[in-house]
Amino acid sequence: MKPSKYLLVLVFLSLFSLSEAQIKTYDFVGFEPLMYQNNDTTYVINFWATWCVPCVKELPSFEKINQEYRNRKFKMILVSLDFGQSVEKRVSDFKSKMSLSAEMCVLDDPKSNTWIPKVDKNWLGSIPATLIYRKNKRQFYTQSFSYEELKSEIEKFIPKI
Repeated sequence: MKPSKYLLVLVFLSLFSLSEAQIKTYDFVGFEPLMYQNNDTTYVINFWATWCVPCVKELPSFEKINQEYRNRKFKMILVSLDFGQSVEKRVSDFKSKMSLSAEMCVLDDPKSNTWIPKVDKNWLGSIPATLIYRKNKRQFYTQSFSYEELKSEIEKFIPKI
């Protein structure tokens, strides 16, 4: 193999490893602190799955918002509830295919009857579902969002400049 081809293979492999490394898997104990950051950042945490049609349909709106607010105190976390073998790879491939830049993780905790009410006491586990919070102000939604609806809700949490 010529040195240039060898270098190209190494670069490809490192990029492939990096894209998979971006998808962390949490149980609920590891994930829960992400829902209670007490700082000046507005957090949007969206619960979704690759097999959920309304979830996939709304993701471009979440991505557009993520791009618009990226230079502000704003953090979006897309929480996949996918499960099964090779879930990190499937979610990573989906993230690449959809060109999503928001932080993404997998919540893999089979004790959903225990952790779902800890996310929101009225949540029955349906998706898509979204938590928006900043400090002690929080709102939980069990609905799909259009871009305009999502932006309108987020604006209620973003301090006016």
